[in-house]
Amino acid sequence: MSTWRPSCSQSNLKARAALFALIRAFFVARDVLEVETPLLSVSTATDPQLESIQAQVKIHIGLEAKPYYLQTSPEFPMKRLLASGSGAIYQICKTFRNGETGRKHNPEFTMLEWYRPGFSLTDLMQELEQLTTELLGAAEAERLSYRDAFLRYVDIDPFDITDGELEVRAQKLAAYSGPKMSRDDYLNLILSICIEPNLGQSRPCFLYEYPPSQASLAQVNLSSLGVPVAQRFELYIQGMELANGYFELTDADEQAKRFAKDNRERGQIDLPKIPPDEYLITAMKHGLPACSGVAVGLDRMLMLKVGAQSIDEVLTFPIGRI
Repeated sequence: MSTWRPSCSQSNLKARAALFALIRAFFVARDVLEVETPLLSVSTATDPQLESIQAQVKIHIGLEAKPYYLQTSPEFPMKRLLASGSGAIYQICKTFRNGETGRKHNPEFTMLEWYRPGFSLTDLMQELEQLTTELLGAAEAERLSYRDAFLRYVDIDPFDITDGELEVRAQKLAAYSGPKMSRDDYLNLILSICIEPNLGQSRPCFLYEYPPSQASLAQVNLSSLGVPVAQRFELYIQGMELANGYFELTDADEQAKRFAKDNRERGQIDLPKIPPDEYLITAMKHGLPACSGVAVGLDRMLMLKVGAQSIDEVLTFPIGRI
């Protein structure tokens, strides 16, 4: 058996080190502070689409173990730093998501996340575009609204179509015959199967102005058409989602409501409820500065840089080798 060996080549191992060095130089030149936050927390993302990995931790020998979570993102502790006056910050870290293994997924992966106080979402898109140009030699990115993407590729207005019509179109477009799903689940299905493969093929593509029900931790404002939309974007290159960015929610009460809503939805589909992060809520009440933030999958970034077809080609030891 050769599975004791790394799944990546020596050249890709060196390419990862070089990529990280370029990223750090990029942020040093912009006076963005590198930080490190814990991987373990008593809380984690409440999003019903995410499944965290839980660990049993004894704070002292002899005490009963308590449940902690391996973080799906460093977002919550980084926002606590922002609220304490850190200024612009970034982090390269390991993150964990259960049940995600495949050509582009591994339960343990590497994320770049950064926050820019005073930046609009447009400002952050421009900075991410500069980063992808420096790292990948990428061309100027296309800006495409969520609504226009659906109209272009499947002739659906996602903000106007009824739930019943959406269900029928999903069954036809995505050949779906499973149990009835939520509106957002149908939209996500159509997006992943019929739209995403087309995005960023000739040049990077920013998809923006998502439905407000998909805002997560982003603010909701009116679009140019007067429709409520999430101040959120995703970046696609060669049909692969590379980054997810928000103009961040700063209202602590609204954040608490969203945590509660997520937990109600989790209960409806028999998922365990997640204790809301009270440290984050308290920090937001203290005052989270107006800012934009983005998370970038660095393993996928490296895949694009070296031309890899599978994430295993850029990891030392993926889940099947540990």
